[in-house]
Amino acid sequence: MGFFGKGRSREEKAAKIAEQVAGGKGFYGRTTRAALGGEDYAKVQQSLGAYNSVATVRQLLAMGVPTIPAVVVSISDTGKLVNFDPVVDLVLRPAGATADPITLRTIVSKLRIPRAGDQVLLIADPADPGGYLYAGDGVTP
Repeated sequence: MGFFGKGRSREEKAAKIAEQVAGGKGFYGRTTRAALGGEDYAKVQQSLGAYNSVATVRQLLAMGVPTIPAVVVSISDTGKLVNFDPVVDLVLRPAGATADPITLRTIVSKLRIPRAGDQVLLIADPADPGGYLYAGDGVTP
């Protein structure tokens, strides 16, 4: 960032602050951790992690990464909201008779909350080999 040149965009600055808060580093991260305490700070980190997974899924879908169909076995509300959308725990059974159920904590659109028996899409998590990210129902991006 220069004195006379263009600085970073607002999105880049916001992403940097969110990264500091999630990691507990920098001014914003240390201040947030000190103000909230351990238990509440852990909840903030979980919410930021869920938000970041949504952004990752959008990028992966735009790159054309293949999706995996899965059926919702059960869904439970965590009581948390991110941008007014609920954070839920999903138990999913990926396609294939031998596949074991997996559990994900993710943000879902309040307009398209999946129910037990609904088919949804998963994407392999590049940061966690063997893990998955929730990619929605395939109807809306």
